[in-house]
Amino acid sequence: MFRNFFAVALFLAVPALHAAPPEEPASWQAKVAQELPLLGHRNWILIVDSAYPLQVAPGVETVDTRAPLTAVLPYVLGEIENSEHVRPDIYMDAELPFVTDQDAPGTSQFRANIADVLHGYPIQTMPHDKLIGTVNDAGKTFQILVLKTNMTIPYSSVFIQLKAKYWGDDAEARLRAKMGSAQK
Repeated sequence: MFRNFFAVALFLAVPALHAAPPEEPASWQAKVAQELPLLGHRNWILIVDSAYPLQVAPGVETVDTRAPLTAVLPYVLGEIENSEHVRPDIYMDAELPFVTDQDAPGTSQFRANIADVLHGYPIQTMPHDKLIGTVNDAGKTFQILVLKTNMTIPYSSVFIQLKAKYWGDDAEARLRAKMGSAQK
């Protein structure tokens, strides 16, 4: 009886000994490369500080990059710029200009660094709670990719709403005006 048990146990254990090792989790860069072709108009990519809340809306996916925000943001913007289908609309917290180095050391340097990274991009500001609410609402219908960084400066998150690269806001306004005129 013991021999039969040992033989069965050995038979079951051998495949496990030869199984492939578990795959390394995909890097955040690989995640961006994988998701960006699927994302489009009305999707969001957030590059957030370490205390950004884990949202539970069904379309919100959070990836812990364990990297500096000032490294993640240029990478993501570069990937968006190299895409054929999307362009960024950038939002930041309205609170950031009011955060002092006394309360959060390094804030002034961060603001200077982020201004360099975002040079040439129009930036819209909105109160943090309103941005979170906007993203939460969007996540009920659209995919949101949240890239959590190791940043420890409050209100430093960058919210990127994607828009169609091949269809500008001016073209959309003209289209809507024509449609409005046709309905009269």
